[in-house]
Amino acid sequence: MENCLFCKIAEGSIPSNKVYEDDRFLVFHDIEPAAPTHVLIIPKKHIATMNDVEQEDAALLGDLHLVAKEAAKKLGVAESGYRLINNCRPDSGQAVYHIHYHLLGGTKLGALVQHSSSHA
Repeated sequence: MENCLFCKIAEGSIPSNKVYEDDRFLVFHDIEPAAPTHVLIIPKKHIATMNDVEQEDAALLGDLHLVAKEAAKKLGVAESGYRLINNCRPDSGQAVYHIHYHLLGGTKLGALVQHSSSHA
């Protein structure tokens, strides 16, 4: 996709601080980290959101999880723990419409959402 930020990063026309790269995936440091360890894991194939995943993408997404596991090891957070997050569409906070996972770690992470008194 010609206007996709992550496609441009994957093709190398926009620089990134890479952790891992092969012919199908790229892992790079987030420019606005939310934790001491915060990288983005993307397939090089453009898929806009999780809602756009097709059956033919099943193996790709399975392999993406294996890449995440290896990235966590390489970054030194596999044993202490890490979080994988995929945001889908506006209410989740998806900012770049190219499927990606955030891998966060390096500290004790808090709750994903705040609990309200009605859910106590």
